[in-house]
Amino acid sequence: MPDPSTPLRRLGFLTIGLFDGADPAPGHESTLAIIELGEQLGFDSAWLRHRHLQYGISSPVAVLAAASQRTSRIELGTAVTPVGWENPLRLAEDLATVDLLSGGRLNPGLSVGPPMRWDDVKEALYPDTADVEDFSYARIERLLSFVRGEPASPFQGTAGIEVFSERVEPHSPGLASRIWYGGASTRSAQWTGEQGLNFLTSSVVKAEEGGPTDFADIQLGHVRTFRAHHADGDAARVSQGLVVIPTDSATAEQRAKYVAYVESRLPRTAEPQGPARMMFSPDLIGSSAQIAEQLYAHAAFREIDEVAFALPFSFGHDDYVQILTDIASALGPALGWRPAVHP
Repeated sequence: MPDPSTPLRRLGFLTIGLFDGADPAPGHESTLAIIELGEQLGFDSAWLRHRHLQYGISSPVAVLAAASQRTSRIELGTAVTPVGWENPLRLAEDLATVDLLSGGRLNPGLSVGPPMRWDDVKEALYPDTADVEDFSYARIERLLSFVRGEPASPFQGTAGIEVFSERVEPHSPGLASRIWYGGASTRSAQWTGEQGLNFLTSSVVKAEEGGPTDFADIQLGHVRTFRAHHADGDAARVSQGLVVIPTDSATAEQRAKYVAYVESRLPRTAEPQGPARMMFSPDLIGSSAQIAEQLYAHAAFREIDEVAFALPFSFGHDDYVQILTDIASALGPALGWRPAVHP
């Protein structure tokens, strides 16, 4: 295994927060316990995905509000919030509220585009405005303006006994600098840089016509495009979100389950998938030393100093405990990372 030229600076993890539809409370409690464990293990950040009309966390902001009261140091993020499901003004209020409750630890990750399965949900989600809703970058630009404290109303002052503000309240001054965009294309990487946001790049990218079809090369191109258009240049923040499954302390039964999971997902990584030509990264499985070697051979990883490794979606609580413990105790240190000190 090669020595790291640049130690990994920040280590996080991402979870979907699965639950049983017939009894959803235990799944949510499990997610909160995993976030608490992450803080105890020294992780720098914990991230939640959005899953609407599915059996995964549908309201990460609410769950992170709860997590903010059970933790004191670890940063809390969404990866990502599809803004097509949201009213930008209302979302700005929620984000600022949770950021203040957490002591400035919220890292909202965002994406644009029509909601998933749009034709099935549009009548329930936007019964009167489905045909005119704007799902472009402009929707996030509206959200950014509200988070930054720009006017949301032409009126401020007192009306009767009510006092009104022209901006979204509460206002959290540092929140705008901690907003991320989850991008999978060259265009989104460029836009993110131009907006001065942070960039989330995951285990899914777009193989554009005429471009490379190797996942790592595509992702590297996105990282470089983002930084070329960001005012901070090479210092602009990028977080990589590959799926890693260390097996250092796994039982024989867990290893067999993990291998079957990885093998079932491998065929989709061979070539671009569907009309959108999406490329999926192979999941990385093995000992921490083996995974570290694979990462150092990954063209994009070599230019990134923070990650939010994705936990496999369909595993159980004990599996996540084992994987997170191995990441914190073995894989992270193999990448030059050191756990944060718990206060």
